[in-house]
Formats: sequence, structure tokens, C-alpha cells
Amino acid sequence: MSNQNQRELPRDPAIRALILQAQRMQLSRRKLLAGAGGLGLAAFLAACGTGGTGGSAGNSTAAAVADMSESDKNIFWANWTLYLDYDDAAKNYPTLDAFAKRTGIKTHYAEDIDGNDSYYGKVQAQLAAGQDIGQDIVTLTDWMAGRVIRQGFTQELDHANIPNIKNLLPSLQDVDFDPGRKNSLTWQSGYAGIAYNKAKYPKGLRTVSDLWNPDLKGRITVLDEMRDTMGLLMLDNGVEISSGWGDTEFAAATDVLSKQIANGQIRQVKGNSYKEDFISGDAIAGIVWSGDITQMNFENDDQWEFVLPDAGGTLWSDNLMVPVGSPRKTNAEKLMDFYFEPEIAAQVAAYVNFISPVQGAKEAMEKIDPELMENPLIFPSEADLAKAHVFRSLSAEEETNFNSQFQTAIGA
Repeated sequence: MSNQNQRELPRDPAIRALILQAQRMQLSRRKLLAGAGGLGLAAFLAACGTGGTGGSAGNSTAAAVADMSESDKNIFWANWTLYLDYDDAAKNYPTLDAFAKRTGIKTHYAEDIDGNDSYYGKVQAQLAAGQDIGQDIVTLTDWMAGRVIRQGFTQELDHANIPNIKNLLPSLQDVDFDPGRKNSLTWQSGYAGIAYNKAKYPKGLRTVSDLWNPDLKGRITVLDEMRDTMGLLMLDNGVEISSGWGDTEFAAATDVLSKQIANGQIRQVKGNSYKEDFISGDAIAGIVWSGDITQMNFENDDQWEFVLPDAGGTLWSDNLMVPVGSPRKTNAEKLMDFYFEPEIAAQVAAYVNFISPVQGAKEAMEKIDPELMENPLIFPSEADLAKAHVFRSLSAEEETNFNSQFQTAIGA
């Protein structure tokens, strides 16, 4: 780092130390990714997966729960794996340590979420009873966040404790599953779109329909996440997925999916493990998640091109929420506020490589890794965001119906 860059670092010694550590972490991570074998890092590159446990369940009910934050300086946070800055050398989470030094609040961080449905299944009964599930923050994807908010399983946030909520990107400030962001805050976002191997398919892709080209037969993967795969198929059919569609539009897209599976065009329908097929070369194109392609390209010499289709891609987010029985809501709100500081958000984005929801994080990234400032999959342009569509919220009946149709189509 040049002397000029040294002078440009913030004066706050805690933030300055974080930036210096983040710079070192970026160098170490790039070396690791450059030197590791492709399939050996498949788990490392996952945006979500299996994790451990954390926290201890209590018996507080929704009516009786009291906020003990003033006397209990702890937070229990459940998140997906590899979804927070981690220093392999120091064996710590730098931003969590910085938060503890600033506030005196210790965070017990658990990579405890391996899937929205599986995690919900573990805690649903306790949430329904208004009990403490042992976590003060949970991190769930839009559609599941909408479900738990609708069911009354979260506590309303006190925005006075989260002044940095002003830094939330305008496009995320008001969502249909949580108007006014009363019960949730975005953690990270990403796209579902299409990607291809640039060397093996140099003519490239622009639309989802391009995946059905005969020369790609048997070399295509699509995601087993219904909202992303079906969202892209419906967009390709000219449907605005954010509103105003129903059984007819969904069935038309399901017909396309069923046909392409039956005729062998689609090789497999997969979750995160689709990356293994890309790395091995068994698949050379497909419907993918943006952050995965960013991370895979770090490891494999920029082999793939991610594309938001001409008709648009899907935009999803994972969200921070306080469960109904948590006795440390104020502590949780202070942690949320901390992560909406641009310098802190930039450090997280430098590690996880998904879209940061924080205004100012891009400018703060200049001190950590200037190259990442220009990565549109982390800091998208307004033009890209205009092509990204949020899959509309579903009623409980629609969710059951459409999931059933999708599972039938993919042979699950």
C-alpha cells in the first residue's frame, strides 16, 4: 500500500485497523483461491451450506418477553456459511471483534442455516409458541422472511436504534413482504441469471431461450430454487414477475422446463452443487447465482461470464430479523446499525462477494480492494438493477401449489 493510500485511511483507529486487516485478508484469500484445486474449494465457494449450532433456547413467551439488553451484553446470530468476513490467519471475525470493542457486546455467531425450509422446520414450533429459539438475529431469504413476518414470528424493529438505516439502498427500503422495513433489514443481495464458459461457448448467451440451443444439449444446469428458475423462465415469456401473474403464466413456464428436461437439454437441476459441474466442464452454461460466478472466477482464471438476460433476472435478498422470543432486541438493533456503516459493509462485501445493500460501501471499498469497486455483481449499475425483478410474494396456498408443480416438473 502506498504512502498516499495510508494518508487516505480514516482517522478512526478502529475503522483504520479494520481496513488494514481487510486488505491483508483480501491478499491472503486471493492467494488461497489461486492456489487451490477447483473441486476442493466447492464448499468454500458456497454462499450457503451446513453449519454448527449456537445459542441456548429459553422459555420466554411473546407476551412476557422483556428486553434484557442493558444487563445482558450478548447477541446470538444465526447465519449461512461463509457469509461474514473471516480472517483465516487470526481465526476470528474482524468486524464482530470491532463491534465488541466498541460496544462491549459479544456476538455468538453460528453458521446455523443450511436452507430456509430446513431451518424453519427446526424452529417453527418454538416461534409459534412465542419462545426464545436461542437466536437474537436470524438471516432468511425474502420469501421465508415474508412468511415468518406474516405469521407474527418476528419483533418490530425500533429504527431509533438503527440510525444507519438511512444507508439502505432506496430499492430495498420498501418491500412488499415488509412495508417500511418494520421487521427486517437486508443483509446481502444477489441475482439469478445465466452464465456460460467463455472458452467453450464463445458466442455467448443473451436470453434464457439461448440455453435451448441444440449445441448446448446435455450441458445445461438450472437451479432447484423455484423462484429463481421459474422467475427467469416467466420473464423470458414476457411476464412481469413482480406482480400480476397467476396459474396460467406459471403453467406456461413449467411446460418449458418440463420439455427441456424431458428432451435432455437440461443436464441436471441442482442447488449450490451446480458449481461442481461448471468447474469439471460437464456443464458449460445454465441458470446460476451471481455471487457464485464471482467467486468461481477468482479461483479459475475468469472462465465464466454472468449475464442478466435481456428480459431480466431475479433479485433476491437475505434479511436480518429479530425472532419473537428474543430477550436482546436492542443489542440486535445495535449490531444491525453497525453493519450499515459503509466502511463495515465494504469489508463484508470484500469477503462474501454479493451485492452490498449499503449506500457508500462502494466508495469505502476503494481503501480495501479498488478492483472490487468495478465489479457489477457487487456494486451494480442502475441499468443492471433496472433489469432485476423481485419474485412477488405468494400466499400460503399459492406457495404450496406452485412448489408442487415445480417439484413435479423437475422430477423431485
